[in-house]
Parts: sequence; C-alpha cells; structure tokens
Amino acid sequence: MKLLRFGPAGQEKPGIVDADGNVRDLSGKVADFAGAGVSLEALAEIAKIDVTTLPVVENPGRIGACLASVPNFFCVGLNYALHAKESGMDAPAEPILFSKASSALSGPFDDVIIPRKSTKADWEVELGVIIGKEALYVSEEDALDYVAGYCTINDVSEREFQIEKLGQWIKGKSAPTFGPVGPYLVTADEIGDPQKLDVSLKLNGETVQDSNTSDMIFSVREIVSYMSQFMKLQPGDIIATGTPSGVGMGMTPQRFLKPGDVMEITVEKLGTQKQTAVAAE
Repeated sequence: MKLLRFGPAGQEKPGIVDADGNVRDLSGKVADFAGAGVSLEALAEIAKIDVTTLPVVENPGRIGACLASVPNFFCVGLNYALHAKESGMDAPAEPILFSKASSALSGPFDDVIIPRKSTKADWEVELGVIIGKEALYVSEEDALDYVAGYCTINDVSEREFQIEKLGQWIKGKSAPTFGPVGPYLVTADEIGDPQKLDVSLKLNGETVQDSNTSDMIFSVREIVSYMSQFMKLQPGDIIATGTPSGVGMGMTPQRFLKPGDVMEITVEKLGTQKQTAVAAE
C-alpha cells in the first residue's frame, strides 16, 4: 500500500493511493498515521478495505508528512563509505546513532527554513524506515519483520551547529522543517529488498547525490537489530538510514543552502520530494 496525508498543515487527513494513482480518503476508516496507527496490525486492517469504495480526492492539495508525529526520529551517521570518506572520517565499525528532534518533522513539499545564524545548512537524501511493532533484542534474521514500511527523507543538517559547536549532533539536525518525510509511507511488502533502491538528490536541477542503498555500510536488517540491543523501538518510530556522498560539506569548495535553492529528493519506489530553502524570519 501507498499511504499519505493531505491537507493544510495541522489539518491533514489520511489517504491511500489506488491502482489508478488516485488519492482516496481514509479519514472515515482510520484516525491518522502515527504510533499504533502504523503498527503492523493497523496496516493489516487497512489492507482489508476495498479501496474502490472510498471517496476519491479530486484535488488533494498540500501533501503533508506521511506520519502525523513520531515517538522517536532516529538517524544513522556515516553509513555510506564514500560519504564517510568525503567527511574525512573512517568507515565506522558499528552504526553511529543519533536523533533529530521530533519537531523537525515536516511535509515533503514544504519550505525548508534556514535557521537564524545559520551559514552551513546542508542536504541529505536518505531511506527512511518506519517501525511497525515493538522491537527489543531482535536478530538480524528477523529484523525486517518489525518494519511497517519505508519513505523518502531529507535529513537537512546545519554543519556548524552539528560539528563545530560542542555536544551532540542533534543540535545541527533538529531545526523546524529539517525532517521532510514522504510523500508516501510505502508498506514493506511493496518494496521487497530495501538494499536495492536508487537514491538521489538534485540541487537547482543539478544531480549532486546519486547512489543506491546497496552501498550502505550497515543494512536495514543490521540497523534495526543493532538498535534493538540498546533500546525498545516502537510502532511509528522512524529511522533515517544515512546518506551517500554528494553533500555540500564534502564539496570543494564547500557549498551550502541559500534562500531560493530548490532540492528534489528521490528514493526509488518511495516518491520524490521538492523543497525550497527560505530564510528564517
């Protein structure tokens, strides 16, 4: 299934894409997509619905984040070998884990707001993993059984805040609008092997990131299993699994977002985002 949320910010309704590409209104059937609403059990109930009986949304308008909220917005750092190299760091021996503030969550076509005092805002196309049931001490063999679905993510980052300030990376990852997710939550059964997906990002029409999830150092299986050794993953948690080379920080000379820049972010089978960078008021 391909699920989405449509409508003005704060008033989104849940929807589903039918076989002809039409958006159908699910608001009479489900409350929203978040937490238990994207559990494997909840998705199984949605799969039983005859989509053709749902109202067609002729003009969906704004597409919101595919999740209304997230218990946790986790990220994996330096998970593509070439990105680690362009960052001047060795490939990690274990997944590097950090978080974005859940308030960074935003729609896939909403503006990205460059924070006040920011000079080094950057882009990162990533495969997003959405957890579908509680995961604790999960084996790699079973890890994908805990995945509800996948989505496209732009892990927008402010490199000065992230790297040059003291403390953890979360400061450079968490500004409002720094977490565009969607446009779709695509259920795991539609994707098959998550390690065979093209990922790319265009900046002002120029392709700056172009890779495949087969180049990830740690696979989705490894990431979910590894994380579950240290914490209980919950339905609705989202994991951004790392970005390939081609970020602005790794360019010579370095290149960072400025107002008016347009990013187009695509993960194969999961849809394309498009955001314009604007200055904070």
